[in-house]
Amino acid sequence: MQAYRLVSDYRDNDRLRESFNRLAQETFQLDFDPWFAHGYWTDKYLPFSFLNEEGEVIANASIYKMTIEMNQVTHQAIQIGTVMTDKRYRNQGLAKKLMDHILELYQDRVDLIYLFANQSVLDFYPKFGFTRVDECEYSLFFKNSQIKVKDKELIKLSVDHDLKLLESFAKNRWIHKSTSAVKDNQELLMFYFLIAFPDSIYYIKDLETIVLMKQEEEVLHIFDVISLNEQDVREVVSRAAIKTTERIVFHFEPRAIDGLSVQKKNNGEDALFYLTQKSLFEGDVKFPLTSHS
Repeated sequence: MQAYRLVSDYRDNDRLRESFNRLAQETFQLDFDPWFAHGYWTDKYLPFSFLNEEGEVIANASIYKMTIEMNQVTHQAIQIGTVMTDKRYRNQGLAKKLMDHILELYQDRVDLIYLFANQSVLDFYPKFGFTRVDECEYSLFFKNSQIKVKDKELIKLSVDHDLKLLESFAKNRWIHKSTSAVKDNQELLMFYFLIAFPDSIYYIKDLETIVLMKQEEEVLHIFDVISLNEQDVREVVSRAAIKTTERIVFHFEPRAIDGLSVQKKNNGEDALFYLTQKSLFEGDVKFPLTSHS
């Protein structure tokens, strides 16, 4: 196999970053440029990439440095993501070499290494010692609950006009008390504001709370609740739901809601794999969607 040059931590190299971004757009339809342009791509996010003779990024696996709370105990972790190979260079073992390199660098330096994998690579990560665990889905049959829809002033926010407000909430947000919580995650949350959910950001004025959410027919998906102080999720739900809402799916772990359904989900499109020497994954597990890198 031809030897390719391995590079890393090149966010300030315009040529390499633009090549990385082209591959990300081709592979995942993701554009990292706004994230970089606003200064949210920091040294927490490190790409490890192979370059061809022309200096183009042809394969990549990135890490995101995380501070995780599992059952109220803080752990240092890395999350692996943006694993991709140019279709012209596949079947050469490049992803394996990148994974081997990352594990050699970090396996003894952090408490936990984890990632989320889609259906096409479920057999790939166990080869490196990763274990799969089914996360929980938290949902509420709203029509049968005691929570009623309340009149509210719900303001749709825009990343073009409300960026300073979003930055302030991302930086100073209240951390939900949950089995799996993520701390100091403002840069990644800004990625979700800018790129993943720019049309799903709402401000509940009387609660001073930002909600990432989307109503799909009778199902309301709440991706995250971002506030500066602790909020009663029931109060958030009463303002987020509409009269036609029958079911609410929470993409994080909510607390203190009567009638909440908790089910293990065998999710082949976003399967959680982990590598650790500690007993961290006992009981129900749900990483907030907005912590996925």
